[in-house]
Amino acid sequence: MTGKAASEAPACGPEETASEPAKAPTTEPSGEVAALASTGEERAPTPQEPAPTAPAAPAATKPAPASEDVPSAPLQLALEDVSDSSVTVSWEPPERLGRLGLQGYVLELCREGGSEWVPVNARPLMVTQLTMRNLALEDKFFLRVAAVSSAGAGPPAVLQQPVHIQKIIEAPKIRVPRHLRQTYIRQVGEPVNLQIPFQGSPKPQASWTHNGHALDSQRVNVRTGDQDSILFIRSALRSDSGCYELTVRLEGLEAKAAIDILVIEKPGPPSSIRLLDVWGCNAALEWTPPQDTGNTELLGYTVQKADKKTGQWFTVLERYHPTTCTISDLIVGNTYSFRVFSENQCGLSASAATTKELARIQKADIVAKPKGFVERDFSEAPSFTQPLADHTSTPGYSTQLFCSVRASPKPKIIWMKNKMNIQGDPKYRALSEQGICTLEIRKPSPFDSGVYTCKAVNVLGEASVDCRLEIKGKDSPLPHSDCGISSSISHTLKSDRRL
Repeated sequence: MTGKAASEAPACGPEETASEPAKAPTTEPSGEVAALASTGEERAPTPQEPAPTAPAAPAATKPAPASEDVPSAPLQLALEDVSDSSVTVSWEPPERLGRLGLQGYVLELCREGGSEWVPVNARPLMVTQLTMRNLALEDKFFLRVAAVSSAGAGPPAVLQQPVHIQKIIEAPKIRVPRHLRQTYIRQVGEPVNLQIPFQGSPKPQASWTHNGHALDSQRVNVRTGDQDSILFIRSALRSDSGCYELTVRLEGLEAKAAIDILVIEKPGPPSSIRLLDVWGCNAALEWTPPQDTGNTELLGYTVQKADKKTGQWFTVLERYHPTTCTISDLIVGNTYSFRVFSENQCGLSASAATTKELARIQKADIVAKPKGFVERDFSEAPSFTQPLADHTSTPGYSTQLFCSVRASPKPKIIWMKNKMNIQGDPKYRALSEQGICTLEIRKPSPFDSGVYTCKAVNVLGEASVDCRLEIKGKDSPLPHSDCGISSSISHTLKSDRRL
């Protein structure tokens, strides 16, 4: 039936958020005024007395309007919100608006202990929600609203329960930062600065304790604001470690948060160390844990060795947890000393435990006993592992013959054609490498056909292989010199025939 709108009454600063659809909302001046002060100390009417007969004195001097002309009572009057200085009420339009139409609504207030109903808005407003501002704490009053037409105000709708303005208490809460939800670790000498935010209204009271006892004001500074509390230690000591508890109290309510702080430093060196045994290129060590671990767990031990000649230290083991170890791969003839450091989160201990005894790696008495060695005789007479193969080639194109021979000492290779040595003939080129024998015949002609033999000779004997090479082709060309002679002979024969 209606929409919502917002407005403020001149007297108590109300806000309205709804208007009647029958008429357009009228524009009212907005502002805030202090809550009305009641001068009378009369007894307040009970919430069950909705009758507005006593406050409605002006209506008694006028003739009562006809029931059809005035609107009926607004519906569903309800309290929307109550704060420590304001109240918001809302209602629904009446079922009957009256024949003369609706001009707006008037909200009235009657303080507890009084009987006078005082209007909150001086003139009717076309809204269905009002907010009263600037109310005093511990104020208690009743509210009612009436619809108004040009014929007058209709019967009011009364809020059955009184409205009590009192301080709103927000329960205290502590918001511990994520990095402080686990143990907060600092080193000796570093500052400790804890800023813990909290909530609560009005401002709660904050207090700190250390391991259940009050803080040492000479070492620990605390500053508490409206929304957080800061604990500050300029230079941390190991005695500052422990559980710090923040307590926030407000009107019998409280919230607590515990923060664990651990102040650490570098550990002491191992208590003692000794050299257990030396054998071969190995040395066995044993040590005892340090008496002071730096107020935290050890991460392990670092073992180092140094040669007496150079005096330089080299790390052998890092973050080693057992208290015994064996160091290997030591150099024969050298003398070594060893030392061990302790390590925690702050790093290595300032000093190390060093062995008093030296580890001497003795040279073993080793006598070389050479075994009798019989030299193997690899001498071998020549033998062909791959013989020559018969080959057919085309005139004018170089061709090659291949075979492989095995012999020791290296044999002499002799090539022959038709049992005749062809060594030194420029037409042939002989090669021998890694037992592979090659004979290259450059631009062969049919006259180069025949049986080729490869002979290998050394001091232990000789061997030979042969093959047949055939040079053939259609119209085999003659050498250039032979072609010139034949052409001249042919020309001479032709001249004789003509004669």
